[in-house]
Amino acid sequence: QVQLVESGGGLVQAGGSLRLSCTASGSIFTINDMGWYRQAPGKQRDSVAAITAGGSTNYADSVKGRFTISRDNAKNTVYLQMNSLKPEDTAVYYCKARIRGLASTLLRDYWGQGTQVTVSS
Repeated sequence: QVQLVESGGGLVQAGGSLRLSCTASGSIFTINDMGWYRQAPGKQRDSVAAITAGGSTNYADSVKGRFTISRDNAKNTVYLQMNSLKPEDTAVYYCKARIRGLASTLLRDYWGQGTQVTVSS
């Protein structure tokens, strides 16, 4: 089995910073794309940032210049450094990874359990 575990959420004042981490563990053969999504109350889950296995990144327009996604392939971990946080960044943040398990020839998406980020004004 494969699981993703996130950490690093919390409460921060506007203008502050947080760093989220997400580690994949279990019977993993390879990890392709990894990314972060967020979902605010009453809204759909939206992509925030993504990174390929080779390190190419892309970001939602709303976070460009403030958030940085990175990964450590040796640790099966993806990070989201969030700076200059705004109240509108408040949401549950989820990581997603496209993984091929040891017992499979197929890639599938796995999700973390989510971590709350709250930005106060």
